[in-house]
Amino acid sequence: SLVEEINLLHAQICQSLADPTRILILYALAESPRRVNELVEALGASQPTVSRHLRVLRDQGLVNATREGAAVCYTLYDRRVIQALDLLRALTADVMSQRAVVASALS
Repeated sequence: SLVEEINLLHAQICQSLADPTRILILYALAESPRRVNELVEALGASQPTVSRHLRVLRDQGLVNATREGAAVCYTLYDRRVIQALDLLRALTADVMSQRAVVASALS
């Protein structure tokens, strides 16, 4: 049912995207597979923070983790998450632009 699908979407995807750092991690992984230390450097966040967010993304099935010796390399599970994020960013830009037009007309 639609309600079940929406509940699953919210639990698996929306909650995973509720933190800007996780979205930035996804965009970084869209560029190339990365190890934790590479993500720490790219994002300017602490290693514990990046690791915590990667765990959420991995648990929700948005990223894959592959052991490479002592390190773990992370990749996107499915690039469609980036397409979805890009659509949401475009929608946000359009909404903000429309609000600016309305605010300008009112002042």
